[in-house]
Amino acid sequence: MMNAKPLLYDLFCGAGGSSHGYQLAGFRVIGVDIKSQPRYRGDDFIRMDALEFLRDYQNGHFEEAAAFAASPPCQAYSSLRRMPGTKQNHPQLIDPTRAALLLSGKPYVIENVCGSPLVNPIMLCGTMFGLGVGAGELRRHRLFESNVALKCTMKCDHRAGSRKRTVGVYGNHGGRHFTAGVWGHTGGTSHRDWTPRITADEGRAAMDIDWMTWAELTQAIPPAYTTFVGKQLMVALGRLG
Repeated sequence: MMNAKPLLYDLFCGAGGSSHGYQLAGFRVIGVDIKSQPRYRGDDFIRMDALEFLRDYQNGHFEEAAAFAASPPCQAYSSLRRMPGTKQNHPQLIDPTRAALLLSGKPYVIENVCGSPLVNPIMLCGTMFGLGVGAGELRRHRLFESNVALKCTMKCDHRAGSRKRTVGVYGNHGGRHFTAGVWGHTGGTSHRDWTPRITADEGRAAMDIDWMTWAELTQAIPPAYTTFVGKQLMVALGRLG
């Protein structure tokens, strides 16, 4: 039925920051994750390895999708992987995920961090959407690859040279900002760039996510990002003009 919401499977969904954004864009979203997600924000949830799910999907075991989204683990590609004491043998799942999504023949989006091997991605930042908390702006760069031509004419609005407080996830980008980081545990002071950490409540407000724990928040995608991407998927599906 054309008036029914198109189904999107959100793979490696975590607690559903990405899923909620796709919902706001008009999709019915089913999340897939290998771990239980008791606070998942979406229409339904399947606990299953994402690549196994895609193999079973190809064999007709699940409802047909209109589109797919995937956020494979980013630790293998993140700049933080070089920090002392950091685990080094993280799985690199972008290539097998892309190959499986191409087999589906459906529109897809793959999200990951800067430095990941995505093909012709667009980059989104919290400053493009006015995200932040109090006097702080959210700097959280994420890349989005798709087999649909995604467009983004917005630019980061980093207030270089100002004394505006920054809410970030990866230091201060060489600026002279007071930077708060969304990683690890709350409270205290980071040894990376001498950066003070923000509270969990500040992080939730900055990312416009009110249902996650701190640990979930550090892995999350602000829903504003996937609302923006999801509306372009809707256009590609002929659901928006």
